[in-house]
Amino acid sequence: MAEQTTTSKQREQKGVVVSDKMDKTIVVQVAAVLPHAEYKKIVRRTSRLKAHDENNEARIGDTVLVRECRPLSRDKTWRLIKVLERAE
Repeated sequence: MAEQTTTSKQREQKGVVVSDKMDKTIVVQVAAVLPHAEYKKIVRRTSRLKAHDENNEARIGDTVLVRECRPLSRDKTWRLIKVLERAE
């Protein structure tokens, strides 16, 4: 298979692994800091993404890079690209 090129449809997110209990699946928590639409107060928002981890290489606490892909299951539409930082 040839290496995929990043298109505008494939978003990338950086987050922390909060669960690795499933086989070949990790749960990544992504945090965003943005101003509230009406009140302009800085608010922290988090979202949890399920990502495909083919080799089960990510562990809880690791910082990872995930990329959006085609739906792999009902909840899984992200794929692990690489582990940026290992947890201690």
